Amino acid sequence: MDHFLYRDGALFAEDVPISEIAAAVGTPFYVYSSATLLRHFKLFDDALDGTDHLVCYAMKAASNQAILKTLAQAGAGMDVVSGGEYMRAKAAGVPGDKIVFSGVGKTADEIRTALTGGIRQFNVESEPEMDVINAVALELGVIAPITVRVNPDVDAKTHAKIATGKSENKFGIPISRASEVYALAASLPGLKVIGIDVHIGSQLTELEPFELAYNKVAELTERLRSEGHDIRRLDLGGGLGIPYTRSNDAPPLPVEYGAMIKKTLGHLGCEIEIEPGRLIAGNAGLMVSKVIYVKSGEDREFLILDGAMNDLIRPAMYEAHHDIVAVQEPAPGVEQKPYDIVGPVCESGDTFAKERSMPPLSAGDLIAFRSAGAYGAVMSSEYNTRPLIPEVLVHGDQFAVIRERPSFDEMINRDTIPSWL
Repeated sequence: MDHFLYRDGALFAEDVPISEIAAAVGTPFYVYSSATLLRHFKLFDDALDGTDHLVCYAMKAASNQAILKTLAQAGAGMDVVSGGEYMRAKAAGVPGDKIVFSGVGKTADEIRTALTGGIRQFNVESEPEMDVINAVALELGVIAPITVRVNPDVDAKTHAKIATGKSENKFGIPISRASEVYALAASLPGLKVIGIDVHIGSQLTELEPFELAYNKVAELTERLRSEGHDIRRLDLGGGLGIPYTRSNDAPPLPVEYGAMIKKTLGHLGCEIEIEPGRLIAGNAGLMVSKVIYVKSGEDREFLILDGAMNDLIRPAMYEAHHDIVAVQEPAPGVEQKPYDIVGPVCESGDTFAKERSMPPLSAGDLIAFRSAGAYGAVMSSEYNTRPLIPEVLVHGDQFAVIRERPSFDEMINRDTIPSWL
């Protein structure tokens, strides 16, 4: 469920007409619903009711500070994967003891920043990283809390570019080497082992891969405890998929996911952390664009938009599907027609959809890309010297611009001309 619905023939974000936002900020833009963000966070929080747990939002999905603050005020922790994300979370008011630092390439400077500012734990991905965290912790005179990310060699049955739990992926240490690696961690004086971390991929549409991985984690927990390690926290990552189409083939619900966690791991008495990102933010956001031209080709018609692949890269990068709807609701029974929906960037890859059925549209009409709240704005760029597009947050009948569109002068003046030119 989301809070983007038609009323009297017009698409609304909560209680604000999309057309009103477009008139105020121009197109294209991203718009997020506070109510949807909070509803999706609460679904996960409620799903783990009865367990000691923390839902840490994976902020790589959408990292605007207004989104982070909305979720943090509801009780969310944050999962960060860079020093910049760590600083962004802190700027949004998230305390260090609710920030988990993941990622395979943490630098000494990033580790130092987190240890100085406060951290819930580092999810360690390799022995060399473990050595660096230990060295920085000893330099600062502190103890770094860590989990070790294990790779369970489980096929997440998702897109190859977002699978992270198979043996050929770069993430984590092989679960078969866990005893050896945990023994090393226990020997390093700057580290304190507190748990196990696992994350097998993104946009999973069934529970079986999770269950296979979590059963392996349960066995590992028992073994590591028998070897003298105090395993009290299990970080299970994120990855539960969202419905990108309005079909009946929907991914599992958070309540089903939570029940599976309790079944596989509940007997261990561990604190549970999960790190959903896409399911919290994905359906909480739209990208709104305007038709510039309707162009007739040899055997098809093109809708040429003012939004492009630099604004929403997922279709070009992953062949991803987004439902696309007219902001003005079509009349009942209106005949749909196929369009190729494209942007103005000078690449054939700047194509959002081919032969997509839409109501007849004209230049100036607004359309909205659904399920664009995750991996939309955060992956956008200024390719073709196109400005980053505004982000807008809606709360009931109010809306606010939470990232402005930069001017061309602001973009161009970032360049520095060398003295010899």
